[in-house]
Amino acid sequence: MRLKHSLAAVTLAVTFLVLARPASAVNPSWSVSALGGYAQFSDRMHYPAVAESLADAPIFGGRFARGFGEYWVLEVGGLYASTHSLRRNGADGADVTVLNVSGSLIANLAAHDQWGTLYLAGGGGYNQYNSDAASDDQHFGTFEAAVGWLIPVGGGAKLRLEARNVLNVPKKDWTTANQADQHYWGGLTLGWGGKPKDTDVDGVPDKKDKCPNTPKGAVVDATGCPTDGDGDGVYDGLDQCAGTPKGAAVDAKGCPSDADGDGVYDGLDQCADTPKGATADAKGCPSDSDGDGVLDGLDQCPNTQHGATVDAKGCPSDSDGDGVMDGVDQCPNTPAGLKVDANGCPIEVTEKETELLDTGMIRLQNVNFETGKASLLYESYPALDEVGAILLKWPQLQIEIGGHTDSRGRAIKNQQLSEDRAQSVKQYLIDKFPGLAAAQISVRGYGANRPLVPNTSVLNMSKNRRVEFKVLNRDALRKEIERRKMLKK
Repeated sequence: MRLKHSLAAVTLAVTFLVLARPASAVNPSWSVSALGGYAQFSDRMHYPAVAESLADAPIFGGRFARGFGEYWVLEVGGLYASTHSLRRNGADGADVTVLNVSGSLIANLAAHDQWGTLYLAGGGGYNQYNSDAASDDQHFGTFEAAVGWLIPVGGGAKLRLEARNVLNVPKKDWTTANQADQHYWGGLTLGWGGKPKDTDVDGVPDKKDKCPNTPKGAVVDATGCPTDGDGDGVYDGLDQCAGTPKGAAVDAKGCPSDADGDGVYDGLDQCADTPKGATADAKGCPSDSDGDGVLDGLDQCPNTQHGATVDAKGCPSDSDGDGVMDGVDQCPNTPAGLKVDANGCPIEVTEKETELLDTGMIRLQNVNFETGKASLLYESYPALDEVGAILLKWPQLQIEIGGHTDSRGRAIKNQQLSEDRAQSVKQYLIDKFPGLAAAQISVRGYGANRPLVPNTSVLNMSKNRRVEFKVLNRDALRKEIERRKMLKK
């Protein structure tokens, strides 16, 4: 069975050596290899006696090679092995020494800077099997085929892995060859020399360089020609501002200018005299996002509500101190301390707001989610909208949104689900009420750890599934309540 595999491997190697088109690689001029491995000797090698074969054994060897061009290598080497014969009854026989000297032609098929070089080899040599129990068995003709891999390890050294088939060829009729050994090698190869000529030192050998006079430091493509990625006329590698937009004016270093300092390069700036400090769009023209007549970048209150009255800095005023800006306030003379709606007009205190002021907490048990998920259901929005409107009135409060579940399911899953649901509530409020600051609200999941009532019935479990809005800075709430009471007096 080994013979059939060996002949197939030999045929395949020869075909590859003749027909393969190897990938580009750089061969060292010289190399030396120190190898060790394991040999499987032919089970048809009846030596020293007819009824015996050789036991598989470790092998040791070395190779010396000379590279030619980019792909081809001539290599000579030898090996030594110490084994013994095996009798048919399984007992060990006489000691046997194996020597081999060979020469090979190697073709580098594919090369990669990191992963190394794949190669095939074919050649021939001399095999000798020596034992005190019989005359030497010498084979002056062997045919060898191998496949291997050279992996860079640094400093010109490479890890070498190889599988080799050595076929002993009879003197008279080579077609009867049926004794093949398999060698499996591993070791180190040290190479030196072999650098291709590169006159302009651009990393591309002269014979491939289509632009042989590239300026030193310029980046080149595979043909040795310099590139200009941003098309500004200054080569990559010499361009100190490599990502310049197309059309921008650049200096000798490839760097663009911006005369008005608006962040849009000269040559692309369609509004070249933008006031210093003003924010400009992609065309270099200033913008006024909130439409208050003060340019962005100069506007110290950039998110002024549309219609509000502003000063020269772009900041709105609130004459009656009710939190609704002048120009938007439909009730501009509201008495101090009264709560107002979005139009600046007084509003009544709701039941939920009273709950917040009295207990420091709002508890909602009608916030519903998809089963086992953190996705809010539509029927939850009205209750959350009411809470959001209340929180807008108390921007100085730090609020914790706490998620609670009943006791069904695993504790770890319930804890994570409650936290995810609390996060969904926060995200809804932040999205629905832009006036709420995300930093004002934190979230926490309590799982089933803080039930209001025992989880002994469906009703009790529904009470335990809840969302709570808890004031973390109760002192601030107390002081603000007292301040507003004093203002009413």
